[in-house]
Amino acid sequence: MHVNPRSVANYLSGISSQLEPYFPDVRLRRNGALVKRTMSGCLRRFGTPVIRKRPLNEDDIVLAVNRLGASVVHDDMLFLAMLTTGRDGLLRLGELTMPDAVLRRNSRKIVLRHTVRRLPDHFSFFLPYHKADRFYEGNTVIIQTTNRVSNPRRFFDAYITSRDTLFPLNRELWLRSNGTVPTRGWFIARLKALFPQDVAGQSLRAGGATSLAEAGVPPATIQAIGQWASDAFQIYIRKNPVLLQAMLFGRPAHQRAAQ
Repeated sequence: MHVNPRSVANYLSGISSQLEPYFPDVRLRRNGALVKRTMSGCLRRFGTPVIRKRPLNEDDIVLAVNRLGASVVHDDMLFLAMLTTGRDGLLRLGELTMPDAVLRRNSRKIVLRHTVRRLPDHFSFFLPYHKADRFYEGNTVIIQTTNRVSNPRRFFDAYITSRDTLFPLNRELWLRSNGTVPTRGWFIARLKALFPQDVAGQSLRAGGATSLAEAGVPPATIQAIGQWASDAFQIYIRKNPVLLQAMLFGRPAHQRAAQ
């Protein structure tokens, strides 16, 4: 069986956990110089380049709006609301959907309808959990109302009206027409029906971060909005050349005009 060299570290960690009750020093051996050098050589010799999905840009969202914006089908309204809200909110796909595997689902991570607040200039909801939140403290996601074609408020309001009509007593915010919380597989299938194969779930988060960088938003602000840990955000920038370029060249319009 072929194993991707990048997965070897995870395999070794799992093996170490199984052997530790019988061999207490197994983790010391696993982190030894010989093992580390062997893994490093394996990555150099057999490693393959990472194929990264591109960020969703404004033209992509406009394409989705042109195809689905006039639809009165509930699932279409749900998808557009999730797509635009996820991109502008820099949300992970796991924060919008639940896992396909039933055993991995956790009701504590589901966003609830009663936490939604809608004001003229923004709407918000409470995110009970995100990847960097180990203690379920949660935080409020705020999405600004804009004048763009891709304005998330437009699609969120349309979805909420449909959702409250169909399921006025359900507690979950995101609901399909059959009354279930959308899964990752459902969202990805809808995404791939609209866009090429170079777009995936991570494209929402990357697209939102790139859009903010191009608008001249400071990296620290983007990091806070996206709930990245400091070191994770630095790695994310280095591994996403489009975002790095946007941060290098993206400046507010008044700054560009002054030069």
